[in-house]
Amino acid sequence: MNYYINIFLASLILIIKGCNSPAESINKKLKIIEDIDINIKDEKVLSDEKIVEDFKLTDENAIDFLFEYEKKNKENKVKIYTNFGNIEILLFSNTPYHRSNFIYLTKKNYFEGTQFYRVVNDFVIQAGNSDNRKISSKRQRIGKYLLPNDFNKGHTHKRGMVSMPSSSIDNPYKMASPYEFFIVQKKEGAHHLDGNYTIFGTVIDGMEVVDIIANLPTDERDWPLNNVYINRIEIVN
Repeated sequence: MNYYINIFLASLILIIKGCNSPAESINKKLKIIEDIDINIKDEKVLSDEKIVEDFKLTDENAIDFLFEYEKKNKENKVKIYTNFGNIEILLFSNTPYHRSNFIYLTKKNYFEGTQFYRVVNDFVIQAGNSDNRKISSKRQRIGKYLLPNDFNKGHTHKRGMVSMPSSSIDNPYKMASPYEFFIVQKKEGAHHLDGNYTIFGTVIDGMEVVDIIANLPTDERDWPLNNVYINRIEIVN
């Protein structure tokens, strides 16, 4: 900023000395002020963009960030697009961190290109991960963090419920892995999961698509033999 002020003062002195007409002098001074103002604004925009680009979620800032994000981003319906059809989900308002986290990742286009990477017929289909390096790069840009469990909101793992798996690494408190989710496909539900994973939504349309995916052939790791991609997730409202 001092650099621009020094240029401004030096330029004014030169203009005052070199101009014969008062009107010409004033016009040139105004032009310089305008140019300096534009440069300062451009510098501020670049600085703001850099701050946004550099921001990453961590275990230390995730809850505070999502607490504020939830206030301004109240959307609670999303549609998952796959090659087998679409799945529409209602996100529960009484699991605010998990709902707002899902909306945040959707707006960051994280889920595009992720896969249903664990498919167990008559149990669950799990999504939000991939063996593609691009997905790993997305995670690195967004940040490394976990979400607290939120078990006691009256939801159970009945058919169609959307839940968030826990991280399997150094996680005695069953903190949730924020990038992944699973949908209960079993007709009788999967109630043995209650109290272990946070349910944050339910399928309101497209369970037939869930059934199609659940019936696909898989390898010994429950990964579909032919990759099942999430083409995109769209916020409905």
